[in-house]
Amino acid sequence: MTDIVSRYLRPGTLQLGDPPPLSLYIHLPWCLAKCPYCDFNSHAAPRDAEGRAALPEDRYIEAVLADLMAALPQVWGRPVASIFIGGGTPSLFSPDGIDRLLTQVRTLLPTLPGCEITLEANPGTFERDRFRAFRQAGVTRLSIGVQSFDDAMLRRLGRVHDGAQARAAVAEAAACFDTFNLDLMYALPGQSLAHLHGELDTALGFHPPHLSIYHLTVEPNTRFANEPPPDLPDDDLASEMLDAIVARTAAAGLNRYEVSAFARGGHRCLHNLNYWQFGDYLGLGAGAHGKLSYPHRIVRQVRWRDPATYVEKALSGDAGQAMSNDEEVARKQLPFEYMLNALRLKDGFSIAQFRERTGLPPSAIARGLDEAERRGLIERVGLGDDTQVRPSARGFDFLSDVQSLFLAD
Repeated sequence: MTDIVSRYLRPGTLQLGDPPPLSLYIHLPWCLAKCPYCDFNSHAAPRDAEGRAALPEDRYIEAVLADLMAALPQVWGRPVASIFIGGGTPSLFSPDGIDRLLTQVRTLLPTLPGCEITLEANPGTFERDRFRAFRQAGVTRLSIGVQSFDDAMLRRLGRVHDGAQARAAVAEAAACFDTFNLDLMYALPGQSLAHLHGELDTALGFHPPHLSIYHLTVEPNTRFANEPPPDLPDDDLASEMLDAIVARTAAAGLNRYEVSAFARGGHRCLHNLNYWQFGDYLGLGAGAHGKLSYPHRIVRQVRWRDPATYVEKALSGDAGQAMSNDEEVARKQLPFEYMLNALRLKDGFSIAQFRERTGLPPSAIARGLDEAERRGLIERVGLGDDTQVRPSARGFDFLSDVQSLFLAD
């Protein structure tokens, strides 16, 4: 690992100042079943003789902690602002296992006061009964993958829970946590505008502090890609649905602060905000991605994708073996990499932050900004480094068009 750090610290063309905030992402890759739309690195959980999920929990946690120990020299002395345990379905892990994991993480890494610790969970009764114990283990924020409250729609999506379990899970999260997120999907197979309003009635009836709503997309290398679901809403209907979502959430007191994220005051997801503001994050676990900044370069890392391979490599005793590959982000790619994140935010970014987080002068994005403004896709307020750049209402609707203006030639 010393060789890796030396490589990251060698001279380069960028001149970065103090590093940005640091987050920690931990990937727990198992689910009860693989959803047909999911392109994340998730795997159906192994089963015991009685058909119950039988995860290699202790050994996997041991591997994650060994990976963290090996990676410490890369982030030495930097405090962690947020921790996100994603998957997969992390709530399949026992509360004791999550407690052990978080206790060791806090022992090895300094955390800032009020460090946000999010755990992804699914609504099945098995996981719901653990919510209070997860809070006691140190989790401060739960993110519940509801996707839909409708039984028929959940079956079409391949989900293993039903609507009653979804409603019970949200009610339990509201009772156990000061803040939580509810995940929904729209533009589902056969979904009408009236059906979406019914889903929003149910979701908003729980007064969630945070709501994430995603357009169902058929991704490559998924079951839906090979067997596309029938009756997907067309673009016009999907656009009407998004308009309804924006209007209904605003009326309910939820502010749309990111393309797919809506929150009440004080409940924005700090971890995701750090991603979108081009902050740093150390990624641990099978298939986890990371981004780290050094004085002269920005580096992206990837861990081994297969869980068994990841565990074997992490526990091999050779520092850095859990990482399958890493690469420096090329200078000419940085404007697009930054914009891919920052323009997702309704408030956008400041020119000063762009300079600080990329090490590049404002001239690196001047042409793209001028063209975006000419097309009415962004707005600029202020002068010099104090200039705030944010997507216009039109730019928010055609975000990929704005981002593409910053692709390297």
